[in-house]
Amino acid sequence: MKGLRLFVILTLLGAPLVVGLLFTYEIIKVDWISMMENQPSYRPMEDPLPVPEDSVPYMAAYVKYVGVPENPVPADEVSLQRGKVLYDIHCAVCHGPQGQGDGVMADYGLQPANLVTSALDDRGMFVFISNGTPNMPPMRESLTIRDRWDVINYIRSLQAQAGQ
Repeated sequence: MKGLRLFVILTLLGAPLVVGLLFTYEIIKVDWISMMENQPSYRPMEDPLPVPEDSVPYMAAYVKYVGVPENPVPADEVSLQRGKVLYDIHCAVCHGPQGQGDGVMADYGLQPANLVTSALDDRGMFVFISNGTPNMPPMRESLTIRDRWDVINYIRSLQAQAGQ
């Protein structure tokens, strides 16, 4: 009788522990209410929030429905050196070392644009680099605003070298 009584007591004390472990290891899923679920949230892949009214941007960038500013970065030696390094890393694989669309990816059926003969102005090129095209990934997450303007300055120097 003593053994049965001990078994019943241990069972009554152990049952809540077993049920608690089931919840802890997510065997039984329970949706707990939290305040984080009751607010608007944005995932990184969604469009960014609109720019607050009367805000002053750190550096000019493309803002939907506002337009693209003129190139704020002068095409000096520092900008051209930075642009060349960034172009060689991010752009040359498709557009080629001289921007003529003859990069390594052209051998795989991709037809990158010839940047030397491009008729886009700086603002249009900034939008293309930022947002990408169906064949080109957007570079706004890989290149900062200053980096994109430096790449544009370097592309302009390639065009000048080719006599365009």
